[in-house]
Amino acid sequence: MKKQLATLVLAIAAAAPALAAPQTFTLDGTHSFPRFSYSHFGYSTQLSRFDKTTGTVILDKAAKSAKVDIVIDTKSVDTGYPTFNEHIQGEDFLDTAKYPTATFKSTKVVFEGDKPTSVEGNLTLKGVTKPVTLKVTSFQAMPHPMMKKDAIGANATVTVKRTDFNMGKFAPYVGDDVTIDIALEAIAQ
Repeated sequence: MKKQLATLVLAIAAAAPALAAPQTFTLDGTHSFPRFSYSHFGYSTQLSRFDKTTGTVILDKAAKSAKVDIVIDTKSVDTGYPTFNEHIQGEDFLDTAKYPTATFKSTKVVFEGDKPTSVEGNLTLKGVTKPVTLKVTSFQAMPHPMMKKDAIGANATVTVKRTDFNMGKFAPYVGDDVTIDIALEAIAQ
């Protein structure tokens, strides 16, 4: 009986790392910025960003799974020019009076080894929800050197058509393809 009990205790101890709880990370709004770029009449590629982003990432390292939930304050759009910020917030584009936020909610995170390589989910812009797949171009999980807490960071990218989200004014002259790049950092709760 003692031998069976000892075997059971050893089996539970060996399984403990696999039973580690998922960890919740809160986005660091001072280091998380979605950016978007598009062709402006073929003359140049314009780059803008959103200054206010919130959300969480739930990461289960042992199970190699994750869940991502991001909320972007569309009124925080920053084109570098206040008049153009207002133009982008208007009804023809983001329509921030009716839709003050954009969201991304993951449905699946694909891992290679210990790192995510893509995040599938639903992007909602201007009240329209479409499935998208973000390609993760970098990922880091380690203790934050200043905060002394676990932290994660990632960069991911996807290209969408703005006409799919009822924002097609001036297309195709102003590019329909919009590349969204998300740089995020998040700290363990």
